[in-house]
Amino acid sequence: MIWSSVSEVESRLKDLMLLSLGGDGMAYRELLLKLSGRLRAYYRKRLGKGCSDAEDLVQETLIAIHARRATFDRTQLFTPWAYAMARYKLVDYLRRSRVRAAVSMDDCEEFCAMDETEQAAASRDVDSLLSRLPNAMSEAIRLTRIEGRSIADAAQRTGKSAAATKVSIHRGLLRLARLQAAGALDADD
Repeated sequence: MIWSSVSEVESRLKDLMLLSLGGDGMAYRELLLKLSGRLRAYYRKRLGKGCSDAEDLVQETLIAIHARRATFDRTQLFTPWAYAMARYKLVDYLRRSRVRAAVSMDDCEEFCAMDETEQAAASRDVDSLLSRLPNAMSEAIRLTRIEGRSIADAAQRTGKSAAATKVSIHRGLLRLARLQAAGALDADD
């Protein structure tokens, strides 16, 4: 099967991981098989095709993923989690073998493309903050401040007047500021 995009790869691998966490042995075997091919390519690209240690690193990484599979956060992306373990195994190998390797930033493209965790975390944070407001305030702020819509467009979408939409935005932002001042908005929320 050829996957056409990074998001399709992420989606398929995460689905297999979630199924395997639910006890599906066939999904787990498929996950390890697909992951081993990707890891093999990852290590060969960094260590060279002739490096015999690449296969050992693949096995070490699969064992680490197996051992730590219960720590996988089902709400997060799978590939950054898995590749983080691969990267740690590579660093450990390079330290053990005293090899110093320079990796071009171009070779890190797959991590940048797959690691959307910061964006997902920011989105969850915004959703969490807005959930503390009444729906009218939350919707008005989301439409204008996050989606970048005009006051008139937001008013039309919510069925309120432009003046009422402005008031909702203003009062919502004031309420969030008061919550922050009162310490109700911690960085851990």
